[in-house]
Amino acid sequence: MNDYSFKLESNYKPSGDQPKAIEKLIEGIKKGFDKQTLLGVTGSGKTFTIANVINKYQKPTLVLAHNKTLAFQLYNELKEFFPHNKVEFFISYYDYYQPESYIPSTDTYIEKDSSINEEIERMRLSATISLMSRKDVIIVASVSAIYNVGDPQRFDNISKKISINQSMSRRELMQILVDMLYERNEIELLPGKFRVRGNIIDLVPGHQKNIIRIQIDKDKIVKIDELSNMDLEKISDYENYHIFPAKQFVAEKENIEKVTNEIKKELNEYLPIIEEKNPLFAYRLKQKVSYDIDMIKEMGFCKGIENYSSYFDNRKKGDKPYCLIDYFPKDFLFVIDESHQSLPQVRGMYNGDRSRKETLVEYGFRLPSALENRPLKFDEFEKYLTNAIFVSATPGPYEIENSKQIVEQIIRPTGLLDPIIQLKPAENQIKDVLKEIEINTKKGFRTLITTLTKKLAEELTDYLAKNDVKVRYLHSEIDSIQRSEIIRQLRLKKFDVIVGINLLREGLDIPEVGLVAILDADKEGFLRDQRSLIQTIGRAARNSESKVILYADKITDSIKGAIQETKRRREIQEEYNRVNNITPITISKSIQKEITTLKDSKNIPKGQLESYLIELESDMKQAAEELNFEKAIEIRNQIKKLQKELTYK
Repeated sequence: MNDYSFKLESNYKPSGDQPKAIEKLIEGIKKGFDKQTLLGVTGSGKTFTIANVINKYQKPTLVLAHNKTLAFQLYNELKEFFPHNKVEFFISYYDYYQPESYIPSTDTYIEKDSSINEEIERMRLSATISLMSRKDVIIVASVSAIYNVGDPQRFDNISKKISINQSMSRRELMQILVDMLYERNEIELLPGKFRVRGNIIDLVPGHQKNIIRIQIDKDKIVKIDELSNMDLEKISDYENYHIFPAKQFVAEKENIEKVTNEIKKELNEYLPIIEEKNPLFAYRLKQKVSYDIDMIKEMGFCKGIENYSSYFDNRKKGDKPYCLIDYFPKDFLFVIDESHQSLPQVRGMYNGDRSRKETLVEYGFRLPSALENRPLKFDEFEKYLTNAIFVSATPGPYEIENSKQIVEQIIRPTGLLDPIIQLKPAENQIKDVLKEIEINTKKGFRTLITTLTKKLAEELTDYLAKNDVKVRYLHSEIDSIQRSEIIRQLRLKKFDVIVGINLLREGLDIPEVGLVAILDADKEGFLRDQRSLIQTIGRAARNSESKVILYADKITDSIKGAIQETKRRREIQEEYNRVNNITPITISKSIQKEITTLKDSKNIPKGQLESYLIELESDMKQAAEELNFEKAIEIRNQIKKLQKELTYK
């Protein structure tokens, strides 16, 4: 019998404000509070507090994060806390790839690019399957959690349970796999593929990487083993095994005729309407939908099948779509991290998605039913907030107004204080920040600089590089995994300074940072309001010697409010340290192994490309010496790409 209970593992025990926060939140859950807020300052161990709440509550948990960098960080932290439980990662294909869209002004159709995101699809599939097969599941998700993923009941119906001594011929099992969209491949076994050798069928489930070997003898299953995909070493054997579909959207065989007839009916009804507008649009739509129907009939699948999901799910126009949250039991724990950012993001998703799809429908790329393949509206989302904990250092109006209790976590386990804030004139901010960087770097610390515009960020990066500062520019074109690798390299002192715009706020856990500089702090607006300033100031709260400099020529209400709140928290922390005789210590945090190889030079100033090339050549040689030839080849290809860039520059 499997023990599906959460087991928290940590070398630390709750301290500071954590024990009180954990107790209050659990008490709130027991009292039936549908919404609570954990107001925790940066560096107070909010994730550890939530991990303890999960461990005490013992129910599946969804952690919603508003950006991919933060989601990836939370995913790694929770995996460390719960090594024996299922911690999954669920983000959108569109976090990396272009969604389907049409730009009428330039007559440009952009096809959805999902041909190379197999790893994301595997992780998404793994998340939903974990929820259907066990109870000790934590899923860290982006806002993708509110998008349509199909009916969980239909998905479960298509799956197949097999067991030792079950009567089943080799042909029957092969047909089951094909119906679940597994592809036969005798050469390379990847997720969603299977091969047949005599009476043995090897398959790699769509949600994992290991091989499941099924042996059949005389039309009976006699053996089910799990093997390593690397060396075929046996990992486990099973009496029973549950095979789930290879893809998220799969048509039930007996339902295909009904669904395709309904799609045809809608097409025939909509064609005359769009033909009046433009015969070309009607022709395009007829060709596209007819091809999709043929693919569904023949293969049980087509590209963009989710756009017909309302028919597969038997939903009427306007009905709420099924999303990841529907895979959770009713009593699940819903943690919304950095809620002041996540909730407004959720609120805005429906309108943005509908606007894009309305254009596709209007110009003959999709049927009107594609509009039903959508994210949740905010009022639909609210119905899931029956056991929710909002987590933020600066909760928004929604959390404050709707929470049954707000639990403060001001005291850090390490005794660290909120940083000292220094005000300086903005007039000579560039020259001054260069001096401050030199002082900070001599102490062995790193620097974060946040600017208001992309232009200033680029100019500042080049200026610092010309003055021999090892600097990188963290811009919006760098994806989440690459950003995490840049931050890792900052911690390793491969460079000393990161310049960014709105990328240096939530989720950057860097104890080596001794200086945070906020340029043009007096320019009131979204990036310089009180909440944003407090979040940015918090980036310096993991180092006992760190400070924050606000460059401003006037004291705005936001600056005043941020300084007052930081002072209030600092006084509470100082008093706690005095009473408990605590000396603040900088957070000690291990640096994880290399996440990925950085594939472009967009984050590197032009003046430092040549020295970066020398570093890469050294890394390539080291990889070759360690017989890690795949990594050496990857670095070599990167070197060639950079050399071309330098030649053209």
